[in-house]
Amino acid sequence: MELEGQIEEFIYRNEANDYSIAVFSTNENEILTVVGYLPFIAEGDCLKLHGKMVVHQEYGEQFKIDTFEKIMPETAESLGKYLASGTIKGVGPATAKRIIDKFGDETLNIFKLEPKRLAEVKGITEERAIEIGEEFNEKWEVWQIVSFLEGFGIGANNAKKVYDTLGKDAVQKIAENPYILVDVAYGVDFNKIDKIALQIGISSNSDERVKSGIKYALLVSSYNGNTCVYQENLLQYAQQILEVNRENIENNLIALNMAEEIVMEKRGEETWVYLYPLYKAEKNISDRLQLLKNCENVKYIKNFEKEVKAQEKKIGMELSEKQFEAIEQVNDNNVSIITGGPGTGKTTIIRCLIEIYRSHKKKIVLCAPTGRAAKRMTETTGEEAKTIHRLLEIGKIEDDKLGNIDNDISPIDSDVLVIDEMSMVDIFLMNYIVKAVYLGTKLVFVGDVNQLPSVGPGSILKDLIESETFATTALNKIFRQAAKSKIIVNSHDVNKGISFIGKNDYVEDAEEDFFYVNETVQDRILAQVTSLSNGRLKKYGDYNFIENIQILTPTKKGKLGTKELNKNLQNILNPKTDENESKTYGDIEFREGDRVMQIKNNYDMYWEKKIGKTDFGNDHGSGVFNGELGIISKIDSTNKTIAVEFDDGKIAWYAFSELEQLEHAYAITIHKAQRE
Repeated sequence: MELEGQIEEFIYRNEANDYSIAVFSTNENEILTVVGYLPFIAEGDCLKLHGKMVVHQEYGEQFKIDTFEKIMPETAESLGKYLASGTIKGVGPATAKRIIDKFGDETLNIFKLEPKRLAEVKGITEERAIEIGEEFNEKWEVWQIVSFLEGFGIGANNAKKVYDTLGKDAVQKIAENPYILVDVAYGVDFNKIDKIALQIGISSNSDERVKSGIKYALLVSSYNGNTCVYQENLLQYAQQILEVNRENIENNLIALNMAEEIVMEKRGEETWVYLYPLYKAEKNISDRLQLLKNCENVKYIKNFEKEVKAQEKKIGMELSEKQFEAIEQVNDNNVSIITGGPGTGKTTIIRCLIEIYRSHKKKIVLCAPTGRAAKRMTETTGEEAKTIHRLLEIGKIEDDKLGNIDNDISPIDSDVLVIDEMSMVDIFLMNYIVKAVYLGTKLVFVGDVNQLPSVGPGSILKDLIESETFATTALNKIFRQAAKSKIIVNSHDVNKGISFIGKNDYVEDAEEDFFYVNETVQDRILAQVTSLSNGRLKKYGDYNFIENIQILTPTKKGKLGTKELNKNLQNILNPKTDENESKTYGDIEFREGDRVMQIKNNYDMYWEKKIGKTDFGNDHGSGVFNGELGIISKIDSTNKTIAVEFDDGKIAWYAFSELEQLEHAYAITIHKAQRE
């Protein structure tokens, strides 16, 4: 849809990113609530909005803005509203009325072409008239940047950052050198920018193009998890995408290094290349951890062995030598690492630490990188664990990682900070963690280095252990109860390069929790998967697929990829009936009862949690994140919404137009399983 009209007032505005909720009066005198990113827009502005009508469960019908264009007010009345809003310094409602009364429908032309004539209005000097005209026209230039950037594939949500970085001449600067967008807008399409730049006459051998290509190559490497690149590999890749001679790339590499846009680090005979923000983040982490490690151990507890023995008695079990060592090293060191595979007793250690430090009236804080990991930590320890993002009170850093290395972060109020699932923490998140920890706080990293590495750049846990700089306990004993699980035994064996235990292999007192089905034909594999998902496991447990079973596959494509598996599993486990409502979006049919996953971060998504079985209470908030799993509890065709109840109990409502954020999750990729 396309609407034209005027912003009457802002109900809500996020100052950080200009996400707004506003009252909009259309040219047909219809009053609507509009939501979306509105950078550089003030009350009274006239806009052409492009978007769609949606229905919010709590707030009703709204117009969701995809893009917008700023348009000049077409009538004296609308221009009067704009001027009265105070958007032009020194022009308030009274002055605005005098200007409109004086010039009427000619007011706009006066501002644009004859601003000196504003001095004909009582209270405006000729000097001030010129200033008002300049400010009016400067703001007009600012408005143009949103539509201008759309040509480069950059949306309104990034437009403000581009303008804040480049200033009032942003459009002119980009028009002269589109490659600067690689520096100021995260996740840009270099090929699109490159094509436009070459069309406007920038030489393929120009320094601007080559430097931009080098930085883009380093960005691509960061998307693949790397903080730096071996120089020879970088040169080859840059030459491939730029198609210029090697000497040109080498010269610009040196120039970028001298300008501190990249860092070239010599390690022996090899040279490694960083984008400067990544190097700075890595150095921040290293320096801060060294400082934390070496400061006075003010949380040290005397007679600690006696404390541990008391906890052993309390929990009714004897700690292993390694578990005791891990707990003791937390007392002896400000920074410590506890690593080990499943079943090696990491949770028991955390529970002991909680009890010991609590008995000394110390505040121990638990956190993990993802909502699912934090929830699991809460369930296993009995103490609330938060996501790292929530603990640090940070929002959209992931949307613009490279530009926000030095952002201010809320300090973490704790005596002991325990971070679980550390293998999932990337360099950006780690940079914020170490900035937020007070000197004297004990920092305890817990995780399994054999898990998949973080999605973002860096392998923090692995690198910290391999540095041999910080006290580390590696747990390698599988406890008796855990050793009964073939899953746990196999996970350790695979890491050692040992063939895993099959269905018929004997393990004393083993649980029947692991089965290996050897199939090589796709149709047979599909039949096995659907059979196992649909009641075949009944004799081993009363497994409900939605609650207890998750299919993992390495790929999205093909007969055994997530797309085809999800279609098959949906039709078997949640077939279409007259009772369950459905909604088709693109090539996906969503049904009530479907297992779904959120596939992008949405920091503005409103949610509520049930208090008791039926009522909604005060527990509400915003933010649904990539990897969160839930069930479609209701599809409301009248209000055009889908309600999803997530695994942590929160319920969010999606307008039909927002369903690109969801996909089926009967089967998910191994990569996505890490994010949940």
